[in-house]
Amino acid sequence: MLHSLHDTTVLMQAIGQTARDAARVLAVAPTDQKNLALTAAAGALRAETPHILKANARDLEAAHASGRPASFIDRLKLDAKRIDAIAASLDEIAALPDPVGRTLAHWTRPNGLDITRIAVPLGVIGIIYESRPNVTADAGGLALKAGNAAILRGGSESHQSSQAILDCLAHGLKAADLPAACIQLVPTTDRAAVGLMLTGLDGNLDVIVPRGGKSLVERVQNEARVPVFAHLEGICHTYVDCGADLDMAIPIVLNAKLRRTGVCGSTETLLVDRNAHEDYLTPLVKALLDAGCEVRGDAATAQCDPRVLAATPDDYGHEFLDAIIAVKTVDGVDDAIAHIATYGSQHTDCIITECGGTAARFLSRVDSAIVLHNASTQFADGGEFGMGAEIGIATGKMHARGPVGVEQLTTFKYIVRGNGQIRPV
Repeated sequence: MLHSLHDTTVLMQAIGQTARDAARVLAVAPTDQKNLALTAAAGALRAETPHILKANARDLEAAHASGRPASFIDRLKLDAKRIDAIAASLDEIAALPDPVGRTLAHWTRPNGLDITRIAVPLGVIGIIYESRPNVTADAGGLALKAGNAAILRGGSESHQSSQAILDCLAHGLKAADLPAACIQLVPTTDRAAVGLMLTGLDGNLDVIVPRGGKSLVERVQNEARVPVFAHLEGICHTYVDCGADLDMAIPIVLNAKLRRTGVCGSTETLLVDRNAHEDYLTPLVKALLDAGCEVRGDAATAQCDPRVLAATPDDYGHEFLDAIIAVKTVDGVDDAIAHIATYGSQHTDCIITECGGTAARFLSRVDSAIVLHNASTQFADGGEFGMGAEIGIATGKMHARGPVGVEQLTTFKYIVRGNGQIRPV
């Protein structure tokens, strides 16, 4: 355990330098070597499941003792099924095409210069996260496949679980004869380590990815001196149009809200076309209430069921991360689009309708990283997009947007080949 800022500074400087050295090795590592590290790590995760569960049980016990909410506990908890899913994600990442070295563009200039734009790794990626121990494997695996070294700073609440998972990743690196510093977990829970990462570790960090609550993401976005891939909040909407199939809409809405309430792709506000509310609003609201979801609605919604609570203005645009949903009736698709523009976070929004023209209008005019038609917002996930996993969801518009997978963890450079050309004076 570290006891001073000086100790933490020295530690983090060393982690940054060894990560940079490892990144240089990874940048030119062949595909087969990276894939071996990933598959060996997946095998270790499956073999070490009992050990990981014991570590997670200690984290869970501490979280319960400190009074953490149910949504936090859900993100922290591991079971055999979840560990197998983490291992499967590493196998899926290994099966993806190698993003490094891809030819992105190629052309020849009139003077004979041959120019190629190719994908290259970003370098060293810092991931700061809280209660999700699966991020240890997802972030480490994605960074590795894209040729990047990763510095992981998990929350103190998940430290033992994350360390047990990192041990499996280290096994994979050793099996592939890659440096252990390719994936490092900051070994201290000292909060000063986060501040040092945000300064860039003496130029050794190339990008920061925060995964956690609003306060963490706000701090990273405000203080980071390196680029950040992040979303501040997941204020996701599902809009049920008058042209929707109600039999389709009800299970989509229930899944979008309740499958896992603590994930950023969970629907927080349900919008229902006022032109159809007599036919659609009551069954939708009743289905949510009967499933154990608290409904906070406008006047029209309150008339559907006495269990509905009156919504306040703050309920729209609020990320509940719980079995609570705000419901509002709107005057058609344009009103829904306007509501999302006002209250949304440009994360994920959905329209349910059988009208192709209405769907096209919504999909083109809602300015979110992910827009869906007739599908649950909980598909906002890199694994569900076929990326194997994701390092996070980005709602910014520079470089990466939506699920951040292996392709988004690369940049590019130009290779120019000549045969003696010089530039005229």
